[in-house]
Amino acid sequence: MNRIAVTGLGAISALGASIEDNWQAVAAGRGGIARCVMGISPHGPGGLELPMARVADGYEAALDAALGRPVAGGLDPFARFVLAPALEALEQSGLRGHPVLEERTAIVFGHGLGGLATLEAGYERLFGLKSPRMHPSTVPKVMVSAGVSAAAMAFEIRGPVFAVSSACASSAHAIAQGAAMIAMGQVDVAMVGGSEAVSTAGSVRAWEAIRAMSPVTCRPFSADRDGMVLGEGGAVLMLEAWDHAQARGATILGELVGWGMSSDAFHITQPSPEGQARAMRQAARQAGALERDDILVSAHGTGTPLNDAAETRSLVEVFGARARAMPVIATKSAHGHLIGGSAALQAALGLRALAQGLAPPIQNFTTRDPECDLDLVVGAARPITSRLLLQNAFAFGGLNVALMFAAA
Repeated sequence: MNRIAVTGLGAISALGASIEDNWQAVAAGRGGIARCVMGISPHGPGGLELPMARVADGYEAALDAALGRPVAGGLDPFARFVLAPALEALEQSGLRGHPVLEERTAIVFGHGLGGLATLEAGYERLFGLKSPRMHPSTVPKVMVSAGVSAAAMAFEIRGPVFAVSSACASSAHAIAQGAAMIAMGQVDVAMVGGSEAVSTAGSVRAWEAIRAMSPVTCRPFSADRDGMVLGEGGAVLMLEAWDHAQARGATILGELVGWGMSSDAFHITQPSPEGQARAMRQAARQAGALERDDILVSAHGTGTPLNDAAETRSLVEVFGARARAMPVIATKSAHGHLIGGSAALQAALGLRALAQGLAPPIQNFTTRDPECDLDLVVGAARPITSRLLLQNAFAFGGLNVALMFAAA
């Protein structure tokens, strides 16, 4: 089995349009969550005001300039939100234009919902304006594979290219799938990650209907937490066979040493600590880390009452009393919940935390909860000596992924 190096990172979110912007923001305790009012549509309800974390305008022109041709305008926001960090990660890895992209590179991106902005605009046209015709680009912009297709064409990648969709675990599943192909020798490089653009009027109303959204802000593990905050953006990691990366003199940013996946087979929205623990145990066993305590936990940490308590129980089930001494971060408190893109962004930020020896604080935290009796990093960033990163991702439908990274 090939070892798996991380040789590139890219990110875009409400915190900024690069991995460094995102890292500097979370390390300093700066958040991207702000109150937003959804626009009033002439053909539907609007005016809903909620906290969200939305990407600032202006990145599209920079993306077109970097690619050397107009591309962004032909893509739904969710695809732009993965293409921009893909370019950043590819350039950081030093692989842009490399012969390995011809056939020995895969792309696997994860998205929970795909092109919602395009879909809603089309339905507005069809049902609101009573137009008999949809826009001819609707299907290629809506399809969940639009992001991987755009990246393959932009960077001339001709290996295995596909998208996966498993709600909030999508980009974690994508990372695990890309890693498996490298480990088995099918490819030498995998561009993996994901994105989401769910802050549309219809999507926000749908999330509000299931009472998952906080009216205030995202407060993971805090006793007064009352729901998640939607975010948008994405992140990409360049994974590479260790020997291949070393042979070309690449800078190795970390190593993916374990991954685990499970299904709760329990409930469509309620989490199961037992199912989450199965995924974590698999990842830790593969990494040889079941007995180690030098682990930084990047929690799924949505800020919902059920999720955070369940994640605490699952960590203790896997690691016992040692779980309560592992530093825990939860960066959704800064960039919101990117649904399919969250795990990739949190993994990228977690790798930066390992590299810097600094755990970013959980933002908006106010009150300790006895049900979440973990070593939560709150108040300010904290120096750490952790050598491993556990990245959790848990999705509606009871779909769980745990990723274990080691510091370079």
